[in-house]
Amino acid sequence: MTMRLVLAALLVLSPLTRAVAQESTAPAAPAAPAAPASGPSADFEALFGRIKAKLQAGQQSEEELAAELKDFDVILAKYSAQKTDEVAMIAVMKARLYLEVLENPEKGLAILKQIKTDFPGTKIAEGLDNVIAAVTKQLESASALAIGQPFPAFAEKDLEDKPLSLEQFKGKVVLVDFWATWCGPCKEELPNVIAAYQKFHGRGFEIIGISLDKSRDALTGFIKEKNMTWQQYFDGLGWQNKLAQQYGIDSIPATFLVGPDGKIVAKNLRGAALEKKLAALLGE
Repeated sequence: MTMRLVLAALLVLSPLTRAVAQESTAPAAPAAPAAPASGPSADFEALFGRIKAKLQAGQQSEEELAAELKDFDVILAKYSAQKTDEVAMIAVMKARLYLEVLENPEKGLAILKQIKTDFPGTKIAEGLDNVIAAVTKQLESASALAIGQPFPAFAEKDLEDKPLSLEQFKGKVVLVDFWATWCGPCKEELPNVIAAYQKFHGRGFEIIGISLDKSRDALTGFIKEKNMTWQQYFDGLGWQNKLAQQYGIDSIPATFLVGPDGKIVAKNLRGAALEKKLAALLGE
């Protein structure tokens, strides 16, 4: 397995993953040679097999992958004298494991920065600047959207060209919901969101939908079918949605429950958890 095929095998459909792939991969050669029987690629292929097996078995925590994370360091130390793209890509894969599976952007970012130091002059290192900037922005956004922080203000127009902002719902509990009609998990969660809205809207619960759709017709047809009567922000840009970019959203559904004081009280509540939290804030 070539390092390029290993990269393709680990792809996850997220903007961050696509950025790593685009920024970290050299232009395709006319014909990729087979991986050598020994060397960095062969060593990583064996490690990749173990990682893949664990992920397929649902083992996705840092503790469960501790042995494999240690083996990354063993391989990188073994080939530390080789300042090549082949070895640098192994370090990229470790960073991606932290970024996309373990959801630890701090460690992932540290590894990416170390690659810039350890592999100067390689195409991998030269291509990481945009990825490092993206992860840094993600961390800054996450800090700004931490529980207890005021949700950053915005003032836009909704799908019907009416004013839309959190300020207009001051004193109410608001769910800011980043979603899309093409998002399977969003649609699976929607019945819970609708039920919560029907139960608590009269007590001061509002929803602001931020759609990452590209088709206005698909969106308007869907919200009419599902009787989603709350306001929606839509600009037709998909993952480049203005507010999604502004708040560093790289996966959906992403929800933020904002209290009457404008501060975030919970994030990504699913199923009964949303209703339970609303009951605590607004009463049974």
